[in-house]
Amino acid sequence: MDPKAKKAALRGITYGLYLVGTKDDNGVNAFAGNFLTQTSFEPPMVALAAKAGTRSQEQIAANGVFSVNVLESGQKDVVTAFFRPVEPEGSKLAGYEFYTEETGCPIFKDALSFFECKVVEQVEKGDHYIYVGEVINAGVHREGDPLTMKETGFYYGG
Repeated sequence: MDPKAKKAALRGITYGLYLVGTKDDNGVNAFAGNFLTQTSFEPPMVALAAKAGTRSQEQIAANGVFSVNVLESGQKDVVTAFFRPVEPEGSKLAGYEFYTEETGCPIFKDALSFFECKVVEQVEKGDHYIYVGEVINAGVHREGDPLTMKETGFYYGG
């Protein structure tokens, strides 16, 4: 396989950028995620990939829940803050205010919308683990266009 062709082809997959919230007994966490897709209408389910061995991936594996925060177009600075490890400071992560609902995972006030998931299946293969989550709660903070990978100029894939 031609490595350049593989990278170009896989980077052709369109992605959004999201803040994925996690938790454990030591507190909450969040990361910038983009490997996400809906997989079922009834029940509503999504598939999320989290990098193996990261704090967030280990929290999802241990606790079986996560939140997905849909960011607004133009919120590149918000998602960029979560490209590195973050620690909670009261009700803020990386300076962004959050609250919790059903799963206890962070829901960011600056996000357009959110949904919370309970893991119903996991696949531990490769350098990312895949979690199938059933959507158990959702909410909308405001209307707007979601942030996309393309508008940021970032590339993750290939």
